[in-house]
Amino acid sequence: MPKISVTIICQNEEINIRGCLESVRWADEIVVVDAGSADRTVEIAREYTDKIFHNPWPGHKEQKNFALDRAAGPWILSMDADERVSPTLADRIRREVESPRHDGYRFPRQNYFLGCRMRHGGWYPDHVLRLFLKEKGRFVGINPHDYVEIRGGDVGIIPIDLLHITYRSYSQYVLKQLSYSRIGAAELEKRKKIRGVPGGVRFLAGFFFKFLETYVWKLGILDGWPGFVASIGGAHAKMGRLVLYREQVAPWEVPGP
Repeated sequence: MPKISVTIICQNEEINIRGCLESVRWADEIVVVDAGSADRTVEIAREYTDKIFHNPWPGHKEQKNFALDRAAGPWILSMDADERVSPTLADRIRREVESPRHDGYRFPRQNYFLGCRMRHGGWYPDHVLRLFLKEKGRFVGINPHDYVEIRGGDVGIIPIDLLHITYRSYSQYVLKQLSYSRIGAAELEKRKKIRGVPGGVRFLAGFFFKFLETYVWKLGILDGWPGFVASIGGAHAKMGRLVLYREQVAPWEVPGP
């Protein structure tokens, strides 16, 4: 059977990393790229693999491609530290690469927010392309929203959920949204995506439109209190990106993962 390499990028993920590594220990190879953890992340990772690399944080897609380049297997399964592969999904992945019908595969991702399973608001099925032939795939996109591009091939779907244990607390969610806002602002400045200087009306319009999109149109309201919090947070991140862009955030102020 063709070998499968799991790639994981991380920084200060001691709470999550063991669960992720346990869920993929069946793989032929695990490659961990750490951006400079100050906790036990690397120590825990050493229990599962000796292919651990240090690379100062260059950006989401850049770090994932760094990990990709250090994987030996023809098939790549790219994971985040807070994601888990169930035994059912692992079995399906192994069977699929044994007789592949596609060059890459998407999974529906089941997100857990504040301990609750999210079913609406754009949080599910949240399809992500994570399994692909190394020779065909590369991470592209605008940070922090990178994605895999399959070159000269096609993509199928494995209809089994990838588990995502995201945001265990409200404070963690707020800090991560601020991080994403800063990264997005730096990318906007780099690409000059917005003409002129956004004003207060544009800030408020962006906030309310994003909130209505997730909470009403995508039925986040059906996820109860977590759905409301998630919609407010997403809207705040949208507005924050414009605010920080106007303030001309400096690239060195943008935090890592």
